[in-house]
Amino acid sequence: MAAPGEEEDVMARYRSPLVSRYASAEMAYNFSERKKFGTWRRLWLYLAQAEKSLGLSITDEQIREMEANLDNIDFKMAAEEEKKLRHDVMAHVHTFAHCCPKAAAIIHLGATSCYVGDNTDLIVLRDGFNLLLPKIARVISRLADFAEKYADMPALGFTHYQPAQLTTVGKRCCLWIQDLCMDLQNLERARDDLRFRGVKGTTGTQASFLQLFEGDHSKVEELDRLVTAKAGFKRAYMVTGQTYSRKVDIGVLAVLASLGASVHKICTDIRLLANLKEIEEPFEKDQIGSSAMPYKRNPMRSERCCSLARHLMTLVMDPLQTAAVQWFERTLDDSANRRVCLAEAFLTADIILSTLQNVSEGLVVYPKVIERRIRQELPFMATENIIMAMVKAGGNRQDCHEKIRVLSQQAAAVVKQEGGDNDFIARVSADPYFSPIHKQLESLLDPSSFTGRASQQVAKFLKEEVRPVLIPYQSKMGGKIELAL
Repeated sequence: MAAPGEEEDVMARYRSPLVSRYASAEMAYNFSERKKFGTWRRLWLYLAQAEKSLGLSITDEQIREMEANLDNIDFKMAAEEEKKLRHDVMAHVHTFAHCCPKAAAIIHLGATSCYVGDNTDLIVLRDGFNLLLPKIARVISRLADFAEKYADMPALGFTHYQPAQLTTVGKRCCLWIQDLCMDLQNLERARDDLRFRGVKGTTGTQASFLQLFEGDHSKVEELDRLVTAKAGFKRAYMVTGQTYSRKVDIGVLAVLASLGASVHKICTDIRLLANLKEIEEPFEKDQIGSSAMPYKRNPMRSERCCSLARHLMTLVMDPLQTAAVQWFERTLDDSANRRVCLAEAFLTADIILSTLQNVSEGLVVYPKVIERRIRQELPFMATENIIMAMVKAGGNRQDCHEKIRVLSQQAAAVVKQEGGDNDFIARVSADPYFSPIHKQLESLLDPSSFTGRASQQVAKFLKEEVRPVLIPYQSKMGGKIELAL
């Protein structure tokens, strides 16, 4: 800590790279102290307004005083109060009361610490989802444009990372898009499932508010409803302990972890394709791939996504364990853990989506490399077509099969033992046995005839399943993203 009056050297203290290096300003603000404590004050205002409307002795002057000081937060005073009281909520009650002397007596009236703590968390989680959802939509939109552009371009498929039947560049991209569409819907559902903790009191029984309203249950219920509406929620949890159920946090982080898995898979595919030199992420004019190897074009953006996605996927373990050990109405061993895992999950998701958007906006395709790889493998895949053509030309299926078996093994030996090109078709062309179909060989080897309905699947998928889910986000689709680092 710097001595009083001395300027603190921020470079001498650890700062989370999630904020200092990667995350957007909007998401960093969402989990900031200013957003948190400003929301606390708004929640105290909502409570006072609702209590006043239901007949408690609270004046218009007190309400106006609170309204005028919502963002007038003396953070230094609050820190000093917390150091003295060892209680963050009461520290901020005192700090708010200091600038609202007329309202001091009614701030936090009837409430427990979780009234501001938990309700603020739910607001921040909701707002976090609202920041992430347009980002997922933008990534989907960019990838959809890419898939549409390359819907017809044949490419070698892989199963077990071994050559398999052909697909198209666009069809493979649709596999990525489909996963992200699931994530979009999961995040929307998780956001919409969030409820407000509301006005529930110290152990969730609302006893303090029942006392304030002299046993009038209907007024306590109306107080809960009014404050919930003021905070922008349609519903509150009907029952809580001192906190809302920590299973809610499991649901929130589970969908973010699932998003992390999707992004990791997509970016791993891109990294593998970069190794094959078929598709690369964008590479800046002055970018350096390696300090030692100037020729390198490392897929560092995709690697960053994978690195951070692994962190995101592990964070769901925190709320799982926290929910499991919440004793009765609550225990405070959730607090420090939640300060870390909830913020980090959203910050990490924010970063990987911004990075993936940048990648998807600049993907580079190398058609000649893709064609060359197809030429290396397609001859073997075409053997069934060659057999069928020979049979139609009057040949015997078993004789033809044996001829192809011998020639294909000879060609495979050239590839594997000599490092040469696949010359299977040249061998077929030179063999008089296959003369009845020599003129058909070119058409039999047309890559587009090996991609099945891939092009049609892309068009139908984008039209019926992708574009419709993007409609609510159309106004937020514009603008490319440049990464700061």
